[in-house]
This record gives sequence, C-alpha cells and structure tokens, in this order.
Amino acid sequence: MGGSINWQHRALAGPSLNSIPLCMSLNTIKVKNEKNLKWPKILIAILSSIGIADTGSITLKDWGLFNSLSCPGVNQGCDAVLNSPWGTLIKNDRFDIPLSFAGLLSYSTILLIVLMLSLKIISPKQKIYKDFWWLLYLISCGSSVFSILLISIMIIKIKSFCFFCLLSAILSFSIFILTIIGARFDNRETMFYRGLIVAFTVLIGGLIWSNQVDPAKANEINFSRENVSPPITTLSSVEKINFAKYLNDNNIVMYSAYWCPHCNDQKQLFGKEAVEELLIVECAKDGKNNQYQLYQTKGISGFPSWEINGEILSGTMDLNDLATMTGYKGDSNF
Repeated sequence: MGGSINWQHRALAGPSLNSIPLCMSLNTIKVKNEKNLKWPKILIAILSSIGIADTGSITLKDWGLFNSLSCPGVNQGCDAVLNSPWGTLIKNDRFDIPLSFAGLLSYSTILLIVLMLSLKIISPKQKIYKDFWWLLYLISCGSSVFSILLISIMIIKIKSFCFFCLLSAILSFSIFILTIIGARFDNRETMFYRGLIVAFTVLIGGLIWSNQVDPAKANEINFSRENVSPPITTLSSVEKINFAKYLNDNNIVMYSAYWCPHCNDQKQLFGKEAVEELLIVECAKDGKNNQYQLYQTKGISGFPSWEINGEILSGTMDLNDLATMTGYKGDSNF
C-alpha cells in the first residue's frame, strides 16, 4: 500500500530532476537541426548569384554590351566555344538569343525561389512551400544534366576549353546537391523517379538540339539551295572598304561557314562592299566553292576564325580590335 502511494506521488510530481537535462538536450538538438536547414538555402542563393553574373556577362557580350570577356586559362578558348554553333539558342532576323541566356533565366528563377523560401514569404506549413522545393529540385536537376551534355560537346566536338562554361556546370551540380540536402524530401523514391524523368527528358531534348546544330549535319541547315551565306544587308563606308583591302593585301584570311550566324554577323560589320574585298574561305563541306581540305589543316575550332600572321583567332571581332591586331595604320573611324 505504501509502495503504491509513493508511485502515485512520483507520477503526480512530474519529471524528476535527472530527466530535465535530457529534455533540454533534445530541445537543443531540435533547434540546431532547424538552424542547419538555413545553410543550404544561403549557399544556393550565393551560387545562383554567381551563376547570374557568369551567364549574364556572356549574354551581354554576345549582345555587344561587353567589348571583351577574358577567358582564364586558355587564350581564345571561350570565344571558340561561345561562337560555335552550340553557343546560340535562337538566331533569326528578329532575335539573337545566346544559349547563355537560358542559363541566366535558370539561375534567376532559382535565386527568386530560394529567396522566397529563406525570407519566410511562404510559411513552411503551407503546401506551396514544399512545392517550391520540388520546383527548385527539378530545375537544378535539369540544369545539371544539360550542363554535363554541354561540357561533353565542348570536349568532344569543339575541342576547346571555356572557363565560364565549366564554372556554370559546377554551379548547377552544386545547387542540385544542396537542394537535395535542404529540401529533406520525405519520399526518396518519389524524388528519384521525378529526377530521373526530368534528366531523361532534358538529355533526349539536348541530344536532338545538339544534332541539329552540329556542323557535320550542315546539309540539314540550309540558308539556300546553293548552300551560300545569307546576303549582306549593310553598306560599307570608305574606311571599311580600305581596311578590307588592307587585310587582303596582307593575306589575312577569314574562315567562315555558310550556316554560321556569327560569320554573318562579322560580315555585316564590314558591309556588302567591304566583304567583297576580303579573303574568305568557305569551310563547310557542302558549301559552295568550299575549301574544306584547307580548313581541316588549320585546326580551327569555331567560326568565324581569322588567320593573322599564322595565328588562328576565333570569334566575331570588333573592327577596331581587328585593326589593332593586324597593325592597321589607316583611318579606323569605322
């Protein structure tokens, strides 16, 4: 009877002093775990901001708002990659959208989502909070797969090194891993299958796109039945014509392909009359009056390319920069 009274007394008295530290420890662990959820979002925000700067600078350079973009490690490597057929997403009379613009949109979307998650604009208790984590996971998954595909093209097809492209691939993959850590999805099986579907879709779509713009498939991308470059629509000033004649007299050669949009951009900078004075080698195997065999001996990795004193320089050149490189002393008021 006395033992029963003691047991009831202890039950009513609540937890013993020995159990208090244990409760405090569990609460501390819980708080610590909640704090740990913040660091993946902080890192994702930092990495996506770097990605915006990376892809944004490439996009601005393509649109002519940056004069130059220094490529660490390999001279002209970035120009060779970014001016290759794989460097352009859409190119027509109305739009000129480089592939980097797609990356810029992707990183901007990721930053917007992670800011909404971090600033508690959406309560973690709301269903849409988890939906945003899923969206972040799927975007980063697709970006990672596409980045791996682009790096493979850079190594196998273009055979040049682009620091900015490699940086973007590293950022995409890092964000993908951090998203998995930060989201804490309850159902790992669902996460795996959704990621697999996105990865497979992006890979198949990327391979189809890559095959369509591949120069080896140039016969499928014709501007005309004769496989010649589009007509030059700009007019040349006297200064541009004289500069083109100088380049011709000094055996400075432009290597071009009729299907290449950046080659057309370069010619438009000179204008119709000046282009007629240039030494231009058609490199496409199925191009009209092509010199494909000569092109193969030059080790050219992108179009357009200029041969100046035996050195191959790839990319669309600003005429003033080209004048400086070639030692032109005439009037350069282009």
